[in-house]
Amino acid sequence: MTLSGTPPQAPDGTTTAAAAGPSSAAPATGSDDSFGLVTTPGRWIEGWDPENRGQWLARGRRIARRNLGWSVYAEFLGFCVWAVWSVVVPQLNDAGFALSLDQQFWLIALPSLVGATLRVPYTFAVPLVGGRNWTIISSLLLILPATALAVVVTRPETSFGVLLLCAALAGFGGGNFASSMTNISFFYPEAEKGKALGINAAGGNLGTGIVQMLVPLVITIGAGVHLERAGLVFVPLALISAIAAWRGMDNLRGTTNDVGAFAVALRHPHTWIISFLYIGTFGSFIGYAGAFPTLLATQFPEAPTSLAFVGAIIGAVSRPLGGSLADKVGGARLTIVALLGLAVGALGAIAALRAESFVGFFAAFLLLFTCSGIGNGSTYRMIPAVFRSGVSAADLPVARKAAAGCIGIAGAVGAFGGFFIPRGFAMSTNAVGTLEPALLVFVGAYLLMAALTWTVYRRRGAALAAESI
Repeated sequence: MTLSGTPPQAPDGTTTAAAAGPSSAAPATGSDDSFGLVTTPGRWIEGWDPENRGQWLARGRRIARRNLGWSVYAEFLGFCVWAVWSVVVPQLNDAGFALSLDQQFWLIALPSLVGATLRVPYTFAVPLVGGRNWTIISSLLLILPATALAVVVTRPETSFGVLLLCAALAGFGGGNFASSMTNISFFYPEAEKGKALGINAAGGNLGTGIVQMLVPLVITIGAGVHLERAGLVFVPLALISAIAAWRGMDNLRGTTNDVGAFAVALRHPHTWIISFLYIGTFGSFIGYAGAFPTLLATQFPEAPTSLAFVGAIIGAVSRPLGGSLADKVGGARLTIVALLGLAVGALGAIAALRAESFVGFFAAFLLLFTCSGIGNGSTYRMIPAVFRSGVSAADLPVARKAAAGCIGIAGAVGAFGGFFIPRGFAMSTNAVGTLEPALLVFVGAYLLMAALTWTVYRRRGAALAAESI
């Protein structure tokens, strides 16, 4: 996985895998001109080589762009389903449920836990069954959490255990990010891969904010509040995604995920340092995005909680900005700034709580979302530079594969922050009745991460200080 501003790296290090399928007008079988592309039934293509300039200009770019477009839609929809419980949970008690705040935060946190766990198997699913086929499957899987949500929210007698199971199903949407990014990485040449993956990632992340903006409108159309619509609205959208993938996407023959790349990355200490940092950046984004509507509803009941979507939108939009800035000033330096900004934002939220200021609390969280988005891009920008530092030209291919494995591992580990943050708020509230202890712990974590980044990558005398990390 990668983000906007990340130097072009495939999650498995593969750069010339067999790839994209035929265009809609392509014949079911046969050879494609003189560029070695052979299409077979099921929209499989053999001989795909995005580094072959002639093939790329003649047909490759058009095929890749078409697959990218539908991939963005599928990933966007996955993020929407992943985040939909963040919209529903604050309204469950008004619908007849009797959930404690701790139970509400469990329902918010569990989709992130499941989604983070699914990211690794989703990454390996694409080469096994084909990118088009897996997009169809993963899109149809979204119907399960959507219909489950639609059923249980209309039945206040539903046990908390069943609610947890239904919330866990939303984790399918979180896994979509990994498979989508893996699939698109096979379609593009190295020179264009970073931009393509950035578009794919940004399009997906916007789903978190869009669902928080539009679902409240959908459930209130007409008289009353209809929470079941929060699930039902995604059933036709998931079917559209599956049909669009079936008609408009392609499978790539011969693509492989390099298990060795993951094995090398697992043994590399910088993989775990960067994964730890990514908990602070991406984990903060997904964690705060999930918790923010409930925080506003519980801490400032009279305030317009419908504005919660603004934070997630800002976090998604600032993500490519972080990558772009990191290219200019260095990923490690910008990551330190972003982590310090996160610490300031958390302290600002504490001050606002003490002053009972909604405006101050909202502003502090906008800073948190902005810094988390910038940190997403800057942290991933560090990975290729870290793994190629001090490596000879002969060993560079191995370093690139290890960097690609790190990208996949960090993406999965970082997503666990989406579980830790809501649960931190729940434990803090249960223990002392306020969010302050949790926010103070987060401040400490951000300062520790910033110090670690400086010590390893920026401190004078450090092994990597002279590198452009």
